[in-house]
This record gives sequence, C-alpha cells and structure tokens, in this order.
Amino acid sequence: MTRRDFSERDIHMALDGELPGEERMAYDAWLEANPEMKAKSARYIADRAAMRAAFAGVMDEPVPARLRQALLGEAPVKASAWRSRWWLSAAAAVVLAVGGLGGYVAGVDSIARVGDDDQLAEQAIAAHVVYAAEKRHAVEVPASDKEHLQTWLSNRVGLKLVAPDLAAEGFQLVGGRLLPAGEQGKAAMLLYEDAKGERISLFVTADSSATSKGTYTAEGGGPEAVYWLDKGYACAVVGSLPPERLSDVAKTAYGQLLAGISS
Repeated sequence: MTRRDFSERDIHMALDGELPGEERMAYDAWLEANPEMKAKSARYIADRAAMRAAFAGVMDEPVPARLRQALLGEAPVKASAWRSRWWLSAAAAVVLAVGGLGGYVAGVDSIARVGDDDQLAEQAIAAHVVYAAEKRHAVEVPASDKEHLQTWLSNRVGLKLVAPDLAAEGFQLVGGRLLPAGEQGKAAMLLYEDAKGERISLFVTADSSATSKGTYTAEGGGPEAVYWLDKGYACAVVGSLPPERLSDVAKTAYGQLLAGISS
C-alpha cells in the first residue's frame, strides 16, 4: 500500500466510517505519532456523543412529514421569500441533526436508531474524554470526602451508589462529579487513577427499561467502554486499557455496585 499523509479531513472520515479499511492501520499510527490530531479526534468523538445526548428525545421521534417535504422541495410555498429560505434551512438542519445523529440510513424514510446501549457508552466516553484529562478540576468532590460523595451522588441520581474499591486492580478513587444524562436526567461519574497516572471512569445513571451488557469503541478510536444495564442501573467503565484488563476492572466495579444495593 502506498503511504500517504493524513489530515484533519481523515479524522472526520474515520468518525463517519468512510475511511477505507486498508488505510486504518496507517491512520491509527498517524494519530499516535501526532498528539495534537489525536486530541482533536477525541474532542470530535466527545462532541458527537454530547450532541447525541442532547438530541436523545428527538431521536425517538419520526421526522415530521412537513419537514421531509420541505427538505425535498415537495411542500407548497406560502410564505415570503426570506421565510421560505429560513424554513428550508431549518428543515434541513432538523433532518440532518435527527437523521445523522440518530443513525438514519438509506434516505430520510428509513430509520435505524442508535441503540440505548450505544447512547449510554457514548455519553460515558464523552464525559471521560472531557474530565479524565483535567488535572485540577477533574472532579467536584474528592475521594477524601468519600462518604459525602456517595450520599450526594446517590440522592441526585436516584440510585444507591457505592464507589467501588478498585485498589486490587491498581486504581485509587480520585473523586466524582454529577453530569447530565439525556432522558435519564442525571448521571454520576467516578474517576480512578493508577500509579502511572492512567485514568478510568465509572459512569452510572438510572435505567429500569433494559438488561444488557457489552463493549463499545467509537469508530474514530479512543477510549473503550464496557457497559451493562441491569437492576435499574446503567453503567459503563471507560478507559484506554487493554480490553481484557478493562473488562476485569469493569467486572470488579459491577460486582461491588450490585453488592452495595443489598448492603
């Protein structure tokens, strides 16, 4: 394969799943060799996840027929010229926002929503990308005030929340913070760090509608999320650890969270 120079445009192509498969290894190597571009990729992943979370309620709804008609030029024009142009732009923006962020395929009329599992994982990854990189303001309540942290987050999220002890996995609690979580309302994020400064996070919100588990990595690369939905909890452990190690940490955290329900 002929080696080529990559650019910011390729980051967008990778995020959209349009980067040719045979270029993927070279692209990943280029990201690793260019920290600035790797940071941009992480920010774009976080931005996309934040937008999906912001439009979570809208993505559950079908695109109104009048907006599809306006976008396709099928709606009758009854307004003044400037209002017509504004309406067409607004229609396009709504369709693109709902369609693009919601995973529409094969045109406006064919809908394939992003799953709730993916949405949970993307929100968790977005929070991790933003806050794990912070040095002074990564958390709102430090680990030194653990009892208050657990009580505060439990009351805000509406779940009994026990901060897992991950010392056996090599991680110490840094602290936590409260976050918005789309339709769920609020989420807790607990941040952990190992002796080398590697950070992982635990994202927890309430969800009584599903039982599921799995792993998720954004198309553009970056941190991975190991998630599960069970017993009213929707949780994800996020980090850039080797997959097997991240899975082991997630199992430990999950076990302690469930144990905390009955304690």
